[in-house]
Amino acid sequence: MASSSAVGKLSREEFRRQKDLDAARKAGTAPAALDEEGKPINPHIPQYISQVPWYLDTGAPTLKHQRRQDEDRSATNIDAWYDRGAKAGPAAKKYRKGACENCGAMTHNKRDCLERPRKKGAKFTNKDIQADEVVQEVSVGYAAKRDRWNGYDVADHKQVYEEYAAIEAARQKLREEEIDNQTTTDLAAVRRVAKAGKTENQQGDPDFGSSDEEDGDEDKYADAADAVGQKLDAKTRITVRNLRIREDTAKYLVNLDPSSAYYDPKTRSMRDAPLQNVPAEDAKFAGDNFLRYSGDAPDVQQLQLFAWQAAARGNDVHLNANPTQGELLHSEFKKRKEELKETSKVSILAKYGGEEYLQAAPQELRQGQTENYVEYSRTGQVIKGRERAKARSKYPEDVLVNNHTSVWGSWYDAAAGTWGYACCHSTLHISYCSGQAGIAAAKGSSAQSLLSSHPESNDPPSFIPDRPTDRPTEMIQQNYDKKRMGEGDIKLDKDRLMQAMKDEKKRKKGDDDDRDGSGKKSKSSWEGGGSHDVTEEELEAYRMHRRITEDPMAGYVDAED
Repeated sequence: MASSSAVGKLSREEFRRQKDLDAARKAGTAPAALDEEGKPINPHIPQYISQVPWYLDTGAPTLKHQRRQDEDRSATNIDAWYDRGAKAGPAAKKYRKGACENCGAMTHNKRDCLERPRKKGAKFTNKDIQADEVVQEVSVGYAAKRDRWNGYDVADHKQVYEEYAAIEAARQKLREEEIDNQTTTDLAAVRRVAKAGKTENQQGDPDFGSSDEEDGDEDKYADAADAVGQKLDAKTRITVRNLRIREDTAKYLVNLDPSSAYYDPKTRSMRDAPLQNVPAEDAKFAGDNFLRYSGDAPDVQQLQLFAWQAAARGNDVHLNANPTQGELLHSEFKKRKEELKETSKVSILAKYGGEEYLQAAPQELRQGQTENYVEYSRTGQVIKGRERAKARSKYPEDVLVNNHTSVWGSWYDAAAGTWGYACCHSTLHISYCSGQAGIAAAKGSSAQSLLSSHPESNDPPSFIPDRPTDRPTEMIQQNYDKKRMGEGDIKLDKDRLMQAMKDEKKRKKGDDDDRDGSGKKSKSSWEGGGSHDVTEEELEAYRMHRRITEDPMAGYVDAED
């Protein structure tokens, strides 16, 4: 594959030719590109791999920049470094022209001289002329140049070790003297015995003693002093508490119920109390939250919140950096807040009045004294005393009127879709209760009672229309079918349909005769008219004779009719 970063900018024609060549190489119709060693380059290698960086581009296809470059390590030693302080022979007797004006050496000038600046240099005194340094040419590689410990003399670290060893020995001696003077007689005796044994070991081994062994000795001394779970620090003269006293009961063993407080093994914390029915003051362990909200912890939280709010408003307040300043500012803030509150209270009372209501007796005294004592736990459970009664609504509840034994809205009439009383099934609000007689009357007036009045027949009762008709008086079953009023597949009787069409023509003709001059239907046409169930044949006849005003042929009249 040819390098895409050729020398100079490609023209549009050359770029198109290059793309066609790359496509032909990928298709296998053109030979692959060869690198500088004559090896073919896979044309399917991505461009970001085959493309040569601009600082290594030679104009020819290559993949050498992707291979590891082998450095010649024979000529360069990673440990080779300058010989510090090497001098080239004895020093000269007289000052030489071109030498350093300060020390007289020929290998550097006065600006690069590392000797102490003299009041009068060697150029003017011809005394104490220093020898010339050895100028070395050390060729190091990439790693040797960046090795921070290259050229370091390991023997120089012995001086650092000896300095720290001397400081540690002096500190240990001071600690032993303080403990011998300030501890009890038994502990001092133990110290002397340990000190004598250590002296014998130091005579055999000059490097005897380390910080680990000293910590072990301190543990022994702490055991001898009978300080359970504590460690004596003689340097600061305080007792340092260990992680946990082993005799104490672990938090997760206080209550073995799996549904009790959650214990986090990673942080060894149990926020809630494991025993809910035990007062926090009497429990051995009341949870970490009890300690968090007891003592001075709430005050510290308020101080921290004040510091954050003050810092957000642009004030330089930091609780950890300057706790004294934060405490003083917080106290001043609370004092000014109380003064402002009193000032606002006085101004409001002076403007609106009502000071006599603030001086009234407390609510407890106005309602009478009581001996009821109730004590609650943190979770809201009653520990001592009787629980206070719950406050009731100001609206009257369970008030029964007009001899009713149930409230309004206790019964729903699904047929009528109205609410009523369950005791008498009355749907009239604030009506007088009629008891079981009202329920029987409600059932008798419903459609179910009408159906139940004909026990000898399973069919619904037939209705005889008021106007004369030639139809039989038996009930048409399809009027009470689920598929009525044109829904579903309805089969029409031809004889009944013809009779319905004749009745519809008579009805329309009678309506036209009964209309008065104003075009409205007279009152006589509405009188004496009965009601009956509409059949499918009557509905179809009505649809056929209905006048559609939107129909453009609605006003057409056939002359032959």
